[in-house]
Amino acid sequence: MSESSTSLLSLSPVVPVVVVDSAEQGVSVARALVAGGVGVIELTLRTPAALDAIRAIAAEVPEITVGAGTVTTPARAAEAAAAGASFLVSPGLTPALLAGMEDTGLPFLPGTATVSEVLTVLEAGHTEMKFFPAEASGGVTYLGALPTVVPDARFCPTGGISLASAPSYLSLANVGCVGGSWLTPPDALAAGDWERITKLAAEAAALG
Repeated sequence: MSESSTSLLSLSPVVPVVVVDSAEQGVSVARALVAGGVGVIELTLRTPAALDAIRAIAAEVPEITVGAGTVTTPARAAEAAAAGASFLVSPGLTPALLAGMEDTGLPFLPGTATVSEVLTVLEAGHTEMKFFPAEASGGVTYLGALPTVVPDARFCPTGGISLASAPSYLSLANVGCVGGSWLTPPDALAAGDWERITKLAAEAAALG
């Protein structure tokens, strides 16, 4: 699992965190991201359309790696895996959720915000994890201090990060990538402005 998770942190300097209202919208977003040079998408399980969108993207846009975010229960982890997700991301963790994500056999990034949570993930045998909510939890300064106590932990910080702040996170040795919702602004999604999303994706890809 550790090797698979490491590959997650290497897929793209920015992992788009996306909320969609339909499977068709999900496919269009995925194609726009690919056109901009971003080969990964995290679809959050916040809408009824999310699982259908994961199925559609997996079938129709095979050139992108599609994962499920906002995984909050073992049942949701299983549903996302059954829908064709290639990886899972949770906003936080409990022992049951950690075990449920492990049971899917998929690579995953469990959510952490404290040293105690990081230690819990490390004790379970995983070195890669999400740091959320990044900006509200101390941001670059907090993450920069962690290697002194948890040198083996590596992170994908998410939450409040922008194109302007992403390079500061990516400069940290314990950060492999960042998660960002700025690549798919709600107004661009609503308007079907795929060219704008492709442009934002290209800017994000250039951070690598």
